[in-house]
Amino acid sequence: MTSPTLLLVGCGKMGGALAQGWMNSPKPPRLVILDRKLEQAPGNSPIYRTPQDIPKDVAPDIIVLAIKPAAADSIIKELSAAMGENFYKAALLSVMAGKTCQHLAEVSGREDMPVIRTMPNTPSSVGAGSAGLYASPHVSEKQKALGIALMEQVGTVVPVSRETDLRTVTAIAGSAPAYIFFLAELLEQRGVDLGLTAKQSRQLVRSMIYGSGKMLHDLPEDAATLRKNVTSPNGTTAAALSVFMDERNWPHSVKLATEAAVRRAEELDN
Repeated sequence: MTSPTLLLVGCGKMGGALAQGWMNSPKPPRLVILDRKLEQAPGNSPIYRTPQDIPKDVAPDIIVLAIKPAAADSIIKELSAAMGENFYKAALLSVMAGKTCQHLAEVSGREDMPVIRTMPNTPSSVGAGSAGLYASPHVSEKQKALGIALMEQVGTVVPVSRETDLRTVTAIAGSAPAYIFFLAELLEQRGVDLGLTAKQSRQLVRSMIYGSGKMLHDLPEDAATLRKNVTSPNGTTAAALSVFMDERNWPHSVKLATEAAVRRAEELDN
């Protein structure tokens, strides 16, 4: 099977994470990048500065929009004008928050433009991403399968049947690496406060998070069972969990945090 051709529009943090993950995958796509500042692309992929610079023979299967939402409308209009039919033969795959499929199709100039929205996260750069994916009704089965396959090259993909479900995906997966990194940050600092060196604390915390994640990924038990298996009655873990599990602490904070993320995603969509 011939590798698909991707036009990646924007190679910042998320675009760069995806590009790195794709080029490190066993079957990397043919990648063309549109970015005004990038100097070195993963896999030495060609870089173009403006839509007008893209060669006429570049006919992507998927155009990946990994730019700031505020810049999306003007870039899409420039791309459609510069690329012509090669633009409309592709499907748009957006990793942006706040731009609905209907909006992106309207901006493209064709209401039947096939648009896929996905919400990946930065672990995609190491092939361990988590993404939700929604395909508009104008996306063909072949295009949807290609979009899913591309995201599966950099992690786990969960297709959703409602576009609004992407707001929840954002709250519990897209934004969530930052929650884990914050927990690591706090634990590392507490290790130092309690007498470990910064290096010792860092090694222990990062190894612990990696191991815990691997157990969640590899083992069939659910998270509650794994948590109970670690917790001996009246032991040290039980003492710590009695604090975390107080309704005023983690249960309440996680509820408020995810609600805040969903609410902000809804604001961006509207």
